[in-house]
Order: sequence, then C-alpha cells, then structure tokens
Amino acid sequence: MSDAIRVGVNGAGGRMGRRIVALTHADPALEVAAAVDAEASGLVGQDIGELAGIGTIGIAVEATLPENVDVVIDFSTPEGLAAIASICHERSIALVAATTGLEPDQRTTVESVADVAGLIVAPNMSLAVNLVMKLAVDAARALSSSPGGVDVEIVERHHRFKEDSPSGTALKFGELIAAEMGQTSHVHGREGRIGQRPQDEIGYHALRTGDNVGEHTIVFGMIGETIDLTVRGQTRDSYAYGAVAAAAFLAGQAPGTYTMNDVLGL
Repeated sequence: MSDAIRVGVNGAGGRMGRRIVALTHADPALEVAAAVDAEASGLVGQDIGELAGIGTIGIAVEATLPENVDVVIDFSTPEGLAAIASICHERSIALVAATTGLEPDQRTTVESVADVAGLIVAPNMSLAVNLVMKLAVDAARALSSSPGGVDVEIVERHHRFKEDSPSGTALKFGELIAAEMGQTSHVHGREGRIGQRPQDEIGYHALRTGDNVGEHTIVFGMIGETIDLTVRGQTRDSYAYGAVAAAAFLAGQAPGTYTMNDVLGL
C-alpha cells in the first residue's frame, strides 16, 4: 500500500462519506488514510470501516485532518468544507469539493486551495451528469443562433431531505448554458398571470419527492420541436464513483483548478 494514493474523506460519517470510504478501500490504487467528521456527529473514535459496512480497517473517525493525506474528498457542509479547505491550503493538499450551497466567503476559501494544490469543485460528481453538461453546452452553442428562438427550462428532482433548492447541479447547468446563449434572467418557478415568456430567461423547477437520489432534465424548446437532455441517478454510488475517480486524477497534479471534464478526458 506504500504507493497507493492516500485519501482523506471529510464528512466521512454521512451517507456519501461512507460510500466513498467503501469504494476507496476497494480500489487497490487508493488507501483510506483519514476519516474526518464533526465532533457533534458522535462518531469520533469509531472505526470508519465498521461504519461503512466493510469491516474494521484501522482508521478511526477524527475531528481534524491528520498529516498523512495526499488528497481530500469533501461531502460535508458549507462550514465543514470551508474548514477543511483552510487546512488543505495550509498543507498544500489536493481537494475534491462536492458540497454545494457555499456563501461567497466560503467559496473564496475553497478556491484558495488552487494556489498551492490541485482543486476540483463540482456541484455533482456523477460522471454521467458531467458528460450531459458537456452535451448541454454543445447543444446551447449549436442552437444559440436559432432563428425562431430557444426557450430553456431546467427541471430537477431530489429526495425530500435535500435542503437547498434548486440543486447546485441545476444552477450549474444554467450557468453553462447562459454562457453560450446569453440569458440574463434566471427564474425559479412561475405563478400567476406573468405574461409571455421572455427569451432571455432560464426557468428552474425543483421537485422534492421520497428518496430520489437526483435527476435533471434540460429542455430546449423551439417552434415545432424540442430537445430534452435527461440524466437520472439510480443510486448514490454514481456520485461516489465520480468523486473517487476525481481524487485519483487530482493526486499529483500541479496546483490549479481542474474540472470533471479533465477527469473524463473531454
């Protein structure tokens, strides 16, 4: 294991953190070197392998990041991500950041990691989602000069426990499309007699149902035809596999900001 990439997981006790631990442990090129979670979680001191359902692996949950880490994967909270990013900046540790809902100052802290180490910030770690983002950009670019105009709507569906709305992934889709097509208005749902739909807006619609792990549909509506790009996650492993792939890619890279397109080789 001496040549394995040493991975630290921040938010290790959460649902995503536990799956990342399990998948990292199963990869011979990687090693679970640290598991970090808040003191308030009540998990500090417990073996993370036991919590992840893979048996004892000799790594206890800690409240702070130990020294022997090459790259950190974060699935925690905005506060937790900002705290671990400060440590990564201080120690020049690469960071894969999947937490959404950051405040501007928290985002600045996270982005500072790129000055000293590799950084990937992605609102969605799914390889399929990131491929569809590329397809959405290609579609937006191709349709940007459509003579009849194009209406863009983004519909996302997640589990009832999700706290932010719309999802960070939906907002990222909108950001990428607007960069190609120039929409300046972003609206969240519609109600009442609001008049004809303007062409310079992107509409977002958030559904919260059951235990849905996440799905997104990007609608390009034209006169006489429609394009729907849809990606659905069946299990949270789709996000965990993407995060692990991102960590394997990022370890050893030069300082700077990278994207999931780099991980996918797009």
